[in-house]
Amino acid sequence: MLIAHAGKTPQIDPAAFVAPDATVCGDVVVGPGSRIMHGARLIGEAGGVIRIGCNTIVMENAVIRASHRHPCTIGDHCLIGPSAHVAGAQLEDQVFIATGAAVFHGSYLARGTEVRIHATVHIRTRLEAGATVPIGWIAVGDPARILPPDQHDAIWAAQAPLDFPSWVYGVDRTTPDVMIQITKGLSDQLGAHADDSEVKPR
Repeated sequence: MLIAHAGKTPQIDPAAFVAPDATVCGDVVVGPGSRIMHGARLIGEAGGVIRIGCNTIVMENAVIRASHRHPCTIGDHCLIGPSAHVAGAQLEDQVFIATGAAVFHGSYLARGTEVRIHATVHIRTRLEAGATVPIGWIAVGDPARILPPDQHDAIWAAQAPLDFPSWVYGVDRTTPDVMIQITKGLSDQLGAHADDSEVKPR
């Protein structure tokens, strides 16, 4: 399903494919030979830009998001696995994001990076060409430290200064009632979807 949002209509190359039960919403461009498979969701919020290169595959139930603060670019010949999540990140060519992996806002994954099953790339993390994040491991920082999930204290020490609430939502972590401020702002932003409209394919 193609959905116009905030005055922007998805642009799908004639040589691309979007499954009928996938959703492509807003300022999204999908390049030739790319495939957006069943149940996938590509959502460009108001001012959020998503660009998908050529011959990139977005598998079933994957989610790709962009906001006005964090555009999302995925290069050529990339594979985004089932139920993976990519938000506001830049992926160069030939990147592999495995099943259930998550890549967060402001991250940069250079050519040939692999993020394996259920691995995580935290906000503002930079992975060099050919880097691998092992199954279930966490990459954090610039340059990235790649840590096993049982090293929470080391992960948090690297992650805390990156300040997720401020970077993603524009709300300082120390703000009183921080979750109230985040959810109010997000509710206002997402409320713009009330004016969305389905675009019939040509």
